[in-house]
Amino acid sequence: MLNQIVLMGRLTRDPELRRTQNGTAVARFSLAVERDFASRDSGEKQTDFIYIVAWSNTAEFVSKYFFKGQMAAVTGRLQIRDWTDKEGGKRRSAEVVADNVYFADSKRSREDGGSYGPSSDHSSFGGSFPASEPTGFGASEFAELDGDDGDLPF
Repeated sequence: MLNQIVLMGRLTRDPELRRTQNGTAVARFSLAVERDFASRDSGEKQTDFIYIVAWSNTAEFVSKYFFKGQMAAVTGRLQIRDWTDKEGGKRRSAEVVADNVYFADSKRSREDGGSYGPSSDHSSFGGSFPASEPTGFGASEFAELDGDDGDLPF
């Protein structure tokens, strides 16, 4: 059996981080996902609002680096839950349990902060990118090769 969901959309609100009684992190948020096709009646694209739940490290990552309006890509599985409301009625809801959540905005919009975010300076977002080149592959470690390249097949 296969239960795999891949979604890309904008967060409709900031992720809500909570902890279970044993301390496991759980984050809930929803994505606004635009359909690829337009409605025959109105000619406009429709949007689905999909509930997402993330656990443990994924939950902490999402709550730290994602915010309302930001584009995100989510992979996970569909889960259907049966529950009883306050009036005793049987209810059913669908949500995606996220295995991975990725940044889906362009790098430029992340660095510039875009037109959305938790603050005007977007300092919480800028802290997630390295300030300098990664170590181990700096320009000073490259050297010109000596010898004839005549034996290379290209």
